[in-house]
Amino acid sequence: MRRIILPIVLLTCSPLLAETGPAWKAGAVHVDITPDYPVRLSGYGSRTSEHEKVAQRIHANALALQWQNDAPAVIVTVDNCGVPATVRAEVLKRLAAGGHAVADERFSLHSSHTHCAPMLKGVLPFLFGEDLPPDQAERVERYTEDLTARIVSIVVKALGTVEPARLDWSVGKVYFAFNRRLKTKTGFQNAQNFSGPSDRSLPVLRVKSADGKKLIAIHASYACHCTTLGINEIHGDWAGMAHEEMELRFPGSVCLIAIGCGGDQNPYPRREMRFAVDHGVSIAKEIVRLINRPMQAVNGPLNCVSNEVMLPYDKLPTADEWRAKAADPNKHTAYHAKKHLAMLERGEKIPSALPYSIQIWNYSDDLVTINLPGEVVVDYSLRFKREFDPARTWVNGYTNDVPCYIPSQRVLDEGGYEGGGAMIYYGRPNRFATGVENIIAATVKKLVPQEFATRRVQKLPPPLSGEVRK
Repeated sequence: MRRIILPIVLLTCSPLLAETGPAWKAGAVHVDITPDYPVRLSGYGSRTSEHEKVAQRIHANALALQWQNDAPAVIVTVDNCGVPATVRAEVLKRLAAGGHAVADERFSLHSSHTHCAPMLKGVLPFLFGEDLPPDQAERVERYTEDLTARIVSIVVKALGTVEPARLDWSVGKVYFAFNRRLKTKTGFQNAQNFSGPSDRSLPVLRVKSADGKKLIAIHASYACHCTTLGINEIHGDWAGMAHEEMELRFPGSVCLIAIGCGGDQNPYPRREMRFAVDHGVSIAKEIVRLINRPMQAVNGPLNCVSNEVMLPYDKLPTADEWRAKAADPNKHTAYHAKKHLAMLERGEKIPSALPYSIQIWNYSDDLVTINLPGEVVVDYSLRFKREFDPARTWVNGYTNDVPCYIPSQRVLDEGGYEGGGAMIYYGRPNRFATGVENIIAATVKKLVPQEFATRRVQKLPPPLSGEVRK
């Protein structure tokens, strides 16, 4: 694989940072999570065998943050299609048992959504339209356990390596993400939609040592599917390439790449390895450009809150309707129906709503991050940047759980894959009922501190090259 060497740069200390003092402490660690045994990959239901080879090694990364003597908070990023809430809960349980407890609301776990990483138990369980062979299912469980243990280990290490630090942030732009919902006469096609909504912002958090001489970590996110590649090989896709390029340029630092509200966004061009490299390098180049310019200082305290809401499904099928679906010639439709019929036959109740935990972190009044589970469509980030100060608002999807697509009301009304068609692969009983966007938005509004609803022009980061602000 060709290496792209970014320009050599000098990390300078921003005057804004010099004013804050080292009230923060931070530590960051990463670990290789590439399996050394065959395992089924997730993301594409057309695959029929375990992975063929390792095209790129994959990683999990942890960043521990602490303001003065407050409780620590931890950000974890994982090269995987989706880490389920069950794995996250087990990680927190093991941390507490080992004397390293992290509060639920102070732990954010982000999936990169690469479609070239091992399947995990509990995510996209109906993806293949059939049960996995017992030996393959056993290896999926083995990898789920291996990943859980490795996440625990890096969180412990990150907490144990905290040192006085400085935090700052800025926002750039990268342009390979495009809306993928193209309206046709027969419905919505998964294809490049040049006029569809997108969010190409690249928020970047820089964590440096207190003296400004060492780069401890970079945390960034981009609202785009990690689906450049369709190979049956392990690879981090563009997020993995960005991670590789950053750590190649800054040895000893840790790069954490997350995904924004990219549920209806794809990388273009795609389907060739060179494009994954190009996309990852474009992310890395923009990060390097931002961290070598004045950035906005980030102060504490870091306040973290979360709230679980229930997102109702549309009317559930009756037993007779499930039976009719079980005879469908489409194997995925039939498999989905048979699994739900089996639940009814066992006397189990089919859930009528999805538990959905919304997490908000605000770093004093300098920055607010809105963390949403699932494959959240771009309308959410665009909405929250309208409703709150866009200069201080960072929105992530694929966080703390990946239970299914989370459509906006617009996408729900339009239908298509993101509007409900994908629910069968996630094992959900039906599409969502109307109104889920308002449930989520109302909860976010309740949790985000009021001061972020007021736009403060003086808080805007330095303008991008060629950008004109009104």
